[in-house]
Amino acid sequence: MEGQTKYARSGDVYIAYQVVGQGPIDLVYVPAFVSYVEGIWEEPSSARYFERLASFSRLVVFDKRGTGLSDRVPGVPTLEERMDDVRAVMDAVGLERAVLFGSSEGGPMCLLFAATYPERTSALVLYGSYPRVAWAPDYPSGTTPEAFEAFAKVIEREWGSGAFLKLVAPSVAADERFKQASARFERLAASPGAAIAIQRMNREIDVRHLLPAVRVPTLVIYRARELVAHVEGSRYLAQHIPGARYVELPGVDYLPWVGDQNAIVDEVQEFLTGVRPPPESDRVLATVLFTDVVGSTEQAARLGDHSWQELLERHHSLVRKELARFRGREVDTAGDGFLATFDGPARAIRCACSIRDGVRRLGIEIRAGLHTGEIEQKGDKISGIAVHIGARVVGTARASEVLVSSTVKDLVAGSGIRFADRGPHVLKGIPGEWHLFAATQ
Repeated sequence: MEGQTKYARSGDVYIAYQVVGQGPIDLVYVPAFVSYVEGIWEEPSSARYFERLASFSRLVVFDKRGTGLSDRVPGVPTLEERMDDVRAVMDAVGLERAVLFGSSEGGPMCLLFAATYPERTSALVLYGSYPRVAWAPDYPSGTTPEAFEAFAKVIEREWGSGAFLKLVAPSVAADERFKQASARFERLAASPGAAIAIQRMNREIDVRHLLPAVRVPTLVIYRARELVAHVEGSRYLAQHIPGARYVELPGVDYLPWVGDQNAIVDEVQEFLTGVRPPPESDRVLATVLFTDVVGSTEQAARLGDHSWQELLERHHSLVRKELARFRGREVDTAGDGFLATFDGPARAIRCACSIRDGVRRLGIEIRAGLHTGEIEQKGDKISGIAVHIGARVVGTARASEVLVSSTVKDLVAGSGIRFADRGPHVLKGIPGEWHLFAATQ
């Protein structure tokens, strides 16, 4: 669903933004302290989060000045300057009024905008936000100077490595794929020096005096056990913004697209539309695709760790590009293999064939296995007998072969996809014989 990146002019600075979705609500998403507007579509769980928001809105996402694809600027922009960037983006899109959705430090920006331009603010949504960062005698939940300096040293030492997942998304901190994606996002969003400077500016934020002047419908959402922003800050917002609605959800992750992202978006959708979406079915029919690099151990030994890792990154990039092109959903990657699902078997076969042909140009061969059946969804993970069958099918495939079960073959009748009969097979742990076919497209 990624939109086209465009630029709005705010004074002498150009602000990168995208518009996606065609819903009846105009929703401007103000990100946390750094962002990279094109990167939100590169990680599957992040992309799903923003796609959900865009399913009931015309969603505007942007990079604040000094971050991501927006202009780098000397010094540290003030909260007022950054707020003006919101106005510039709204003007460029042609929005007279909009809902502002502020995450973390984006929350104070939204509050300042709502108090300054109430005629242009239809509602506020604040996630994981706060009125103030620093400790004060009348704000004891803030960060002490000592804790802040320790945090700044961590940024200086570890920025761009993905190490911050331990703080912002502990439930996926051990997921190497997610960690590498997070590390790349950090590097493209800001340099270590810029990240520290922005955090120092954030430490000066205090919008407590503005809260009584916020006169638009406001939803405050927080995850009770996350480690970054302290629940007391969100509670303070809800207590001092007239008529604010407060929702406290379970969870340890600060990143809203990690963990139960649906719980957050459901609350936002109900608040803005009056309708909560029906619960998603835990069991759905899907085509499961497994891919695996042939002879990866031997290639790694021949090329050496560094060259093999570079080749593997190119392989991963190609696979993800093809998954996006054929509307596949990446579920997992372990080492050199991918697991993905599709809502149509023909697209799944064509995607697998395109991946096979593409990686040959890299000097790699893969094998692929597909099966269509009912799967059980648990958050970002899937399970069920269909998954086990798909895994057994790929284990039977030859080099550069896209092998499918008879179920998949029967479902694509009339598609023009051709098959070679590979005969009946016994799949380990799966009852009965399974007739398999190789796609020769």
